[in-house]
Amino acid sequence: MMKNYNIKILFGSNVREFRHNKGISQEKLAELSGLHRTYISDVERGSRSISLDNIKKIANALEIEVFKLFIFNEEDHYD
Repeated sequence: MMKNYNIKILFGSNVREFRHNKGISQEKLAELSGLHRTYISDVERGSRSISLDNIKKIANALEIEVFKLFIFNEEDHYD
C-alpha cells in the first residue's frame, strides 16, 4: 500500500537511480538533457519542482520512458 509520499523526492530518487545505473555523472545528464547541472542536483534532492518538458528531457537523456521516473518503490522517502 502506498503511504503519503513526496512526489519530488520520489521523482528525484528515481532520476538518481537511473543515472547511476547508466553510469553517468550529473554533469553528463545535464549535458544530455540540455539542463544545468545544479538544476539536476536540485531535482535529485527533491528540492525543485519540474516542468513536464524537463521531465521529458531527462527521460530522453536517460533513454527511458517517462513513467519509469514515477514508479514507487518501498525504499523511497515519505513526507
